[in-house]
Amino acid sequence: MADILASLRSLMASQSPPLDALLVPSEDYHQSEYVSARDKRREFVSGFTGSAGLALITKNEARLWTDGRYFLQATQQLSDQWKLMRIGEDHPLDVWMSDNLQKEAAIGIDPWCVSVDTAQRWERAFAKKNQKLVQTSTNLVDEIWKNRPPAEINPAVDHPLEFAGRSVAEKLKALREKLSSERARGIIITALDEVAWLYNIRGSDVSYSPVVHAFAIVTLNSAFLYVDKRKVSSKVSSSLQANGIEVREYGAVSSDAAMLASNQLDQATGVNFGQNGVCQNDTCDNDLIWVDPASCCYALFSKLDANKVLLQQSPLALAKALKNPVELDGLKNAHIRDGAAVVQYLVWLDKQMQEIYGASGYFLEGEVTSKKIPETMKLTEVSVSDKLEGFRASKEHFRGLSFPTISSVGPNAAIIHYSPQAKTCAELDPNSIYLFDSGAQYLDGTTDITRTVHFGKPSAHEKACYTSVLKGHIALGNARFPNGTNGYSLDILARIPLWRYGLDYRHGTGHGIGSYLNVHEGPHQISFRPQARNVPLQVSMTVTDAEVITNRIRKFLFPEPGYYEDGNFGIRLENVLVIKEADTEFNFGDKGYLSFEHITWAPYQIKLIDLSILTPEEIQWLNRYHSKCREFLAPYLDKNEMEWLKKATEPKLSAKWFGVARLENSNWWMNLPKLTIAGLADR
Repeated sequence: MADILASLRSLMASQSPPLDALLVPSEDYHQSEYVSARDKRREFVSGFTGSAGLALITKNEARLWTDGRYFLQATQQLSDQWKLMRIGEDHPLDVWMSDNLQKEAAIGIDPWCVSVDTAQRWERAFAKKNQKLVQTSTNLVDEIWKNRPPAEINPAVDHPLEFAGRSVAEKLKALREKLSSERARGIIITALDEVAWLYNIRGSDVSYSPVVHAFAIVTLNSAFLYVDKRKVSSKVSSSLQANGIEVREYGAVSSDAAMLASNQLDQATGVNFGQNGVCQNDTCDNDLIWVDPASCCYALFSKLDANKVLLQQSPLALAKALKNPVELDGLKNAHIRDGAAVVQYLVWLDKQMQEIYGASGYFLEGEVTSKKIPETMKLTEVSVSDKLEGFRASKEHFRGLSFPTISSVGPNAAIIHYSPQAKTCAELDPNSIYLFDSGAQYLDGTTDITRTVHFGKPSAHEKACYTSVLKGHIALGNARFPNGTNGYSLDILARIPLWRYGLDYRHGTGHGIGSYLNVHEGPHQISFRPQARNVPLQVSMTVTDAEVITNRIRKFLFPEPGYYEDGNFGIRLENVLVIKEADTEFNFGDKGYLSFEHITWAPYQIKLIDLSILTPEEIQWLNRYHSKCREFLAPYLDKNEMEWLKKATEPKLSAKWFGVARLENSNWWMNLPKLTIAGLADR
């Protein structure tokens, strides 16, 4: 690591002007959350493997900024050459640089790896001391990265209409209408999932995300795809051409952005006005170029006339988030198959923990029977996550995982985005909590689910923490709210059960999810962050409901409801929800009301729930949810798996209200009228 920093500092000194600092972000040319191996520059220079972070190298220091999901991980991975800067606790990067770097300092960036809004924010901060942002002509990290992985030539494929639900022609027509309404004559599309969604193509250039490294430019009359042409088969090329899309080399986007700025791009194509677009002659009043400041890199923005740029969120972000009926059906079906895989995994793991480790198992709370276990039989965080992937791979339309599986035992579960490695991962422990956060990519949808389980005897404290997380999970999922409500307003619902005990988490509560695309999708979110105010929640959006807890001296939660105690354990529960219209008795203000529909199906472990803490309404919800698990998953399970699921989802009655801890074989429960529990609550 010291050699890397020394090499970078030598290169920094050789630049013109010499650089006083170099910024190395996590993102690639498309501002992606997940990047290909050759684009993991920040990981290469720092050794920190988390998906979010920003490295700063000065002449004498190296600092890394990251958010609360990664504080513990970064502490473990950074060498003594680096200092961790905790976002939300330490000074923001731009403030720190402005305050600590000398006047007129030159700060280097690769303009392809920095978004427009980030670069402009830094420029404003640096102006206070006449510091300047210097765009390097090459990426300095690439120059010293001797064994940088080569670019892969992975084929682009058509995403069939049976899964996409809307044709490319429909999407282009809607986009051009939006451009015209905003007086724009073209748009530069840089986000990989937006390019894939618009042109109904998928790929495998980035692990866990079925996208192609590509840019797009769409004008009122023409459309372009910028991609390594070796990735485009004759079949894909024909379908693109049929929709008026011209395929050009990936690197040509830079010169074409300049041509777009000078209004020469359409003329250079020979496309007749009106053939594909909305202009019928060359007297269109539209003169702006639309650029999303959060996803467009500074390099392309620099090719444009800043006075004629519409800096606004891409219209494709919302269009993609509003799932069409075909996408919604696909997502629901994908989650049912995925839920079956999770149940099959739990059945297998329950048996293994009992047979190998002498655990009491998923259902009982007995003490562990000590056993001497041969090395070849031991279960590790990696070996069991591989087994989970195998169950998913057997399902129809499976194409891979949607993110690296977080398979974590005991203290590792307190690391929010823990990524187990075969050589260093922990062995499963029947006396510790086990958390697995995982998901898959299917042709008809993307999944994301988290469950937390215990195969031994959980403590009263662990039960209380789990139940608090579950209460927040239920509260958010049961919310009803008027049209126009944003995720910022709902975020508190997941936190209130935790606040009661003085607990909280440093992250948002929910994120959108793609339709065979990125597992994290905007523009909406459920979070305490100000950005969650920007976009109201709308019918047909997807969003996760995930609560978390970790247990050690420092307590905090995950972007899904949960709780963590560093060094002891973590608890997280996560489902995917679809926003739908709510059937309310009244309609104040004629706004219309919305609610959530769960589409994730896997049981919550009853053994970890303190039923006395749940309200009758919460228990009623739990029973109904478990009943639907049995109904939806039954076609995908064999007799043994179904018997296990029936036992895992037996209806429960609250000791608080009925004077009994649980009633066995209470099949009559499901026939109780809905008013029974509500009536008891009034007593």
